[in-house]
Amino acid sequence: MPHLIHVDVVSAEEQIFSGNAEFVVLPGEMGELGIYPSHAPLITRIRPGTVRIRIPGQSSEELIFVSGGILEIQPDSVTVLADSAIRGHDLDEAKAMEAKHLAEQTLHDRSADIDYAKATAELAEAMAQIAAIERLRKSSH
Repeated sequence: MPHLIHVDVVSAEEQIFSGNAEFVVLPGEMGELGIYPSHAPLITRIRPGTVRIRIPGQSSEELIFVSGGILEIQPDSVTVLADSAIRGHDLDEAKAMEAKHLAEQTLHDRSADIDYAKATAELAEAMAQIAAIERLRKSSH
């Protein structure tokens, strides 16, 4: 039996995933992180994107979109405390495309009294959701 690491992905609303994995890949603040069993301890922020969990005995990875949050790694466990999290198969492409369009429109409307940091963050989150949907599509074919 391969060496495994326990993974928990939780948001403020619910526990999204709890189980053993061969490895986990997720969007760290400075780039993508690959985590295998016996990884060195680490606490870092994560950015919007896809958490990919390789579950033993499954041909495809479990995909979970996170909007950001905190990651804690211990040698035998990974805990993702997400601001919000959505299982890959629950992502809504039309909703993500609309959010992207609205954020782009807000950023281009120079006459409006807007919060550019908020609009930029909303655009980044929508684009990360769209990328997660595309990754899910590719993995199911």
